[in-house]
Amino acid sequence: MKFSVIGYLISEGFKNVFKNKKSTFSCLGVMCATMLMFGVFFAIAQNINHIVRTVEEAQGMQVFVAVDSTEQQVNQVEEAIRNIKIDGAYVINKIERVSKQKAYDTVKERWKDHPEAMDYVEVDMFKQSFIINLTDLNYSTEVKAQIEQIDGVVKITSSDETITTLMSLANGIKLFTLVILCVLIVVSLFIISNTIKLSVHARRKEISIMKYVGATNNFIRAPFAVEGIVIGLASGIISILIICLAYNSLANKFLASSIAQRISTVSLLSFGEMVNLIIIVYIALGVGIGIIGSAISMRKYLHV
Repeated sequence: MKFSVIGYLISEGFKNVFKNKKSTFSCLGVMCATMLMFGVFFAIAQNINHIVRTVEEAQGMQVFVAVDSTEQQVNQVEEAIRNIKIDGAYVINKIERVSKQKAYDTVKERWKDHPEAMDYVEVDMFKQSFIINLTDLNYSTEVKAQIEQIDGVVKITSSDETITTLMSLANGIKLFTLVILCVLIVVSLFIISNTIKLSVHARRKEISIMKYVGATNNFIRAPFAVEGIVIGLASGIISILIICLAYNSLANKFLASSIAQRISTVSLLSFGEMVNLIIIVYIALGVGIGIIGSAISMRKYLHV
């Protein structure tokens, strides 16, 4: 009996969707547009975060020690760097020593097309150095300040400006995506509640009769909630398909472009790596907006 009641409520909800075809399709169109807008900024935000993580893994702060430093002094510098803490936690993720010979070989490789440039360059002219990767790029400035206080350190190179710009961009896009999501929820609630109001108004006499014969508010509300959920989920499915096709096409064009070839260390996320989170967000939005929208539209008729 219970299953037959549930089946009846669900079937009534689907019937409501097709009874008001014009309003349903207009609702689908607007909701798809807003969901697509959210999906676009969500994909951008995810890729910016991915690029920042890539930079975090690849970006190294290079610390040079004096040319005449002894092996013991170099070891002391390495130990001091390795033990740097911020707020009681170690922040050096990885430290790699670059010997004088390795520095010489790197420069020699870089100037392989002009070997004569290395004729007057000797290994002992190079400084030993350390390439450091941090656990969090936010600590870059503080770590740099501490390293400058270590005896024997003569120079530090890093890309603080690039890092700061990337992180500011990522934070800005996250905030904008959150704003888009809030706008999406408000607009979608308004659209779905108004669409369901049309169904409710058309069946107002039937609802009154159901109230007189003892039907509960939840029983009356359920088909309209199903209608809202169906519209929300359908909008989400359509939006995901469109975003998938558009994203894969644009991503392939970008990876084939000259810009991507120059920045070989930067890659984009595949749509498959983002789709699970997008599906979860869209399901939550579709179900949540459908239920809340139907509740808002029926307050007048259920006197709640």
